[in-house]
Amino acid sequence: MITVKLYGLLRIESGIKEKAMEAVSVKEVLETLAACGIPDRDLSGCVILVNSKNANKRSKLKDGDTVVLMSPVAGG
Repeated sequence: MITVKLYGLLRIESGIKEKAMEAVSVKEVLETLAACGIPDRDLSGCVILVNSKNANKRSKLKDGDTVVLMSPVAGG
């Protein structure tokens, strides 16, 4: 079981703060979240951390990992 935490617009738009799930890769996490209704366009540009370290869609996961997904920051 891994823990997924959403921040920024991902959290606001999905209403999901934290979710426990089974997954072996970040790609699988993103696919599961897309199935929950989060648009692919929002997930494709997000910042990904696994256990506080930069990660990507190909990153493998193990039991107890924490995946953090953050919307990219924009402003002006």
